[in-house]
Amino acid sequence: MTAPAGARVEGVAAARKPGGTVEFPRTPLSAPPPIHDVPAYCEVTVTLTHTGSDHVKVVVALPETGWTGRLQGVGGSAYAAGDFGAPLVQAVKDGYTAVSTDAGVLDGLNTGWGLRGGEVDRTLLANFASRSVHESAAVAKAVVRKHYQRPVTYSYWNGCSTGGRQGYAEAQRHPGDFDGVLANAPAVHWAQFAVATLWPQVVQSQDGHVVGNCVLSEFRKAAIEACDGDDGVINHVIDRPDRCGYDPRRLVGTKVLCDGREVTVTQADADVMRKIWDGPTDEHGRSLWPGLPKGADPVWLAGTLPGASGPGFPVAALWVRSFLLKQPGFDTSKLTYRQYRDLFRQSVREYDGVIGTANPDLSAFRRSGGKLLTFVGTSDQLIPPGGTLRYREQVRRTTAHVDDFYRLFLAPGVDHCSGGTGAAPTHQLGALVDWVEHGRAPATLAAATPDGSTRNLCPYPQVSRYVHGDPKVASSYRCVR
Repeated sequence: MTAPAGARVEGVAAARKPGGTVEFPRTPLSAPPPIHDVPAYCEVTVTLTHTGSDHVKVVVALPETGWTGRLQGVGGSAYAAGDFGAPLVQAVKDGYTAVSTDAGVLDGLNTGWGLRGGEVDRTLLANFASRSVHESAAVAKAVVRKHYQRPVTYSYWNGCSTGGRQGYAEAQRHPGDFDGVLANAPAVHWAQFAVATLWPQVVQSQDGHVVGNCVLSEFRKAAIEACDGDDGVINHVIDRPDRCGYDPRRLVGTKVLCDGREVTVTQADADVMRKIWDGPTDEHGRSLWPGLPKGADPVWLAGTLPGASGPGFPVAALWVRSFLLKQPGFDTSKLTYRQYRDLFRQSVREYDGVIGTANPDLSAFRRSGGKLLTFVGTSDQLIPPGGTLRYREQVRRTTAHVDDFYRLFLAPGVDHCSGGTGAAPTHQLGALVDWVEHGRAPATLAAATPDGSTRNLCPYPQVSRYVHGDPKVASSYRCVR
């Protein structure tokens, strides 16, 4: 086959997969359940290189029966550029030809590929940032045409977190690759957020006061109790954390049971929590980036997680160690305020144009007829939603009629990509398909909580408000500004 421009094909292999019930091994990031009733499919692996030292796998899965004419690109997570497991197989079951790529890098929480001879491997970084997803779309479309003897009818992107960032990169840089982009909890503004999420650890180190997990959780609980009813109903969720005025000093003096012993919340605890919620600041106290939203679990960024290799968010720590300091063994929790602020600026200066994925000019994507659909949880504990909200406002100011092609939905009480106590979308890809193929823009997104309550999500800047009736039923709410 012909390689995408700038790449060379190193090899092509094909294997028939029997389908049926497909099981998946446990990974560091997930343990997906088996998928049943999968049709038999052909798996084609194309290996590309750009310099001879990188080896990028692109896997295309083509169902033997039930193909709808659609292509689905599958996104990655953390430092994995793709996923050859459950998402690929689920797409096949749903009638898609599916494609994913490893970008030639190791997967998951590993940046061993990032440095070569003490310097950043720019080839692999370019692959991970955006190039390999674009190439995988071109490869998949060529394989489909060869295999089925007809082209793809509609192409879709489906990703969250890193996969969400990849979807935004496609809309910004390669607007013709996908007709519809589903990009949730996107890691846009990577150069900023990947440093900003280390702020809670730096605050505790530099202020000389570590807040225990149970006290962190108590601050979260208190904020939810204070602002829960702002939407008109008590459901253990803060709908708009940015409008929650809870002051952590109100908890000072409260006694909390921690691992069987009673501790008293101190002023120092409250000071740390306030800084975490406010987010990183420069030398003059001005905001560098939005902080953790009230209602999100602060333990992930500020506490100690069982089995973790070190304190703090691993994605952020690895970014600073490998790509900024070029010292893989550096302890990022020991950064001073001055070092931290210098690294924040360095990250933006050196990498915003490479992996920032925050160009607000989506006019080419709009002209191509593309549709971009995103949801973010207001309780996202890993990629605080402030960055996505900021990007959406920048697009609104840059590109006319933004709601015609780009809709963002806030999911109150939902964690990163999924989980939490709030209602998470239940049929978002179907909503995108309906928008692309039938022109029906989603006025709301159907969502449900883990206990079966339903609630429609509203397109930003609208929010959901309780009106009357059963608070566990979506019809009891309406969207308001």
